[in-house]
Amino acid sequence: MTQPGEDAGSRHSGHDGNSADSGHSGRGAARRTVLGAATAGAAALGLPPAAATSAAAAGPTPFRHRPTAQPPSRELRALLREIDPRRIEATVRKLASFGTRHTLSAQDDPVRGIGAARDWLLAELRHRARASGGRMTVELQSYVQEPAPRVPVATRITNVVATLRGSVTPDRIYVVSGHYDSRNSDPMDATGDAPGADDDASGVAVALELARVFATRRPAATVVFAAVAGEEQGLYGAGHMARTYRGRRADVQGMFTNDIVGSPTAEDGSRDPYTIRLFAEGVPTSETPEQAEVRRSVGGENDSPSRQLARFVRDTAENDATGMRVRVVYRRDRYLRSGDHIPFLQQAYPAARFTEPAENYAHQHQDVRVVDGKQYGDLPEFCDFGFIARVARVNAAALWSLAQAPGTPRGARIRTAALGNSTELAWERGPEPDLAGYEVVWRETTESEWTHVIPAGNGTRHVVDLSKDNVFFGIRALNRSGLRSPVAFCAPQP
Repeated sequence: MTQPGEDAGSRHSGHDGNSADSGHSGRGAARRTVLGAATAGAAALGLPPAAATSAAAAGPTPFRHRPTAQPPSRELRALLREIDPRRIEATVRKLASFGTRHTLSAQDDPVRGIGAARDWLLAELRHRARASGGRMTVELQSYVQEPAPRVPVATRITNVVATLRGSVTPDRIYVVSGHYDSRNSDPMDATGDAPGADDDASGVAVALELARVFATRRPAATVVFAAVAGEEQGLYGAGHMARTYRGRRADVQGMFTNDIVGSPTAEDGSRDPYTIRLFAEGVPTSETPEQAEVRRSVGGENDSPSRQLARFVRDTAENDATGMRVRVVYRRDRYLRSGDHIPFLQQAYPAARFTEPAENYAHQHQDVRVVDGKQYGDLPEFCDFGFIARVARVNAAALWSLAQAPGTPRGARIRTAALGNSTELAWERGPEPDLAGYEVVWRETTESEWTHVIPAGNGTRHVVDLSKDNVFFGIRALNRSGLRSPVAFCAPQP
């Protein structure tokens, strides 16, 4: 049944929210969960406290204006309208129909196992690529993983990758992925049912739907749509992909994994259908000792490239065109857990993870079974396909804006040769032919978001009448269409 205020075609068939089954102490706990989430969301959006109690239930709230925000263009709005919940549903159900997609399952069975899923994904992406006029290529990216944790014997791991080559700066790359392997309660059970609808057919469906919609367009930069394997056994497929890019010295300027994005319903039955979490690390995973020493000296724990990427997502994708709030979580991933963005972080690429607002653990990493009348297992009937479509729109808004805007400025620095109460900033000029100039952004050191924007002309240096001792600075590029890049944080000049 379509929920009030949701997309047509959005269906959700969830559990009954029985508190005894969910581990909560009745309706009071459930209500506290709802109000807590709503309060946090309202505070992040700058809403008054009175709005918190209804923020989750009343549909999208007014979006807070940010000085760095970029409203969606007519072109982007048209792209977002093409995202289809029915196609997303078809993808989720098809992937679940393979019974299990465990990394160690059969690779040569035509109807069951990870091999059957791999072959179907390859055919689907090739079909989508036909609309690109040869600009989108599709490949199987394979390697043999030698015995390792959760991989007892040498196993071929295969990513299915579609690459849409950029029309202006093709060497600049953005990646969106989901993992197509699945598991049940036993991470080593390669034969039992593991439908993996939410974890992570939902994320794969996002990547496939974006490949379909982007294939008919010409992004300036290259966009990669990937279904990776081996995540549940140890992030093996994404690790191979990230290392391959690093080995090629590829300029990956942003990577998003969509992992568990299938439902806005928590285990206590509360719903937050207009919020998606985005996990983004602070101190970079790849930080060198020299970089750590600079950070300890001048700050910047909240200014990693991944945090700037997350801020860019909110600037471009939290609006009426997506209907979604992006709740940025200042962590690399959920508590003591991990996802396919982490291998990219290890290779010094900016990356972040999209995940639904509150997970239902009865419907992930569970054997399919009924206990005391409660259904366990990661089944399609627990997915909300309208919600997944809105998550896809958030991804699409961010990726299209990234691909069409200039790349993140390089070499952003504060010149420190002379003391003074003004600040001289410098950076390298980007390669984009439609580059129109740069902007300085700044904020107080106690603020988490950029609060001020200053035009900086079309050169590679600018003097700001503010002390570098008191605020943080960043640089972003803009093109003749008015699109802005992610911010590059300004560090002291070596």
